[in-house]
Amino acid sequence: MKSKKKTLSDLGGIMYSTDPSFVYEEESADSQELVPNNQQDLRVMLDRKNRGGKAVTLITGFVGSIDELDKLAKTLKTKCGVGGASKDGEIIIQGDFRDKVLILLQKEGYKVKKSGG
Repeated sequence: MKSKKKTLSDLGGIMYSTDPSFVYEEESADSQELVPNNQQDLRVMLDRKNRGGKAVTLITGFVGSIDELDKLAKTLKTKCGVGGASKDGEIIIQGDFRDKVLILLQKEGYKVKKSGG
């Protein structure tokens, strides 16, 4: 799935070309280097903002491809038995599962810290 271009600067400054042989070359979004689990510094926090008072567990700091993020989110949602989402480099797990997610991520080999109290 391609990421959406939000501003003109995301397009690289090219708006229109009169050259009929011009070919726009996009940079690959999956060009991020693979970072091992033990070098990733993840933060697990409880978030209630803009969610109608409902609490969610938020995991931030993931570095990697979108597929890896989705795969990690799916395993966490399955282990916790709840729903959630993964977008913008964050994983959202419905409910307060900070301690359980912290233990699961440590078993996967990630460096994890609980933040936000």
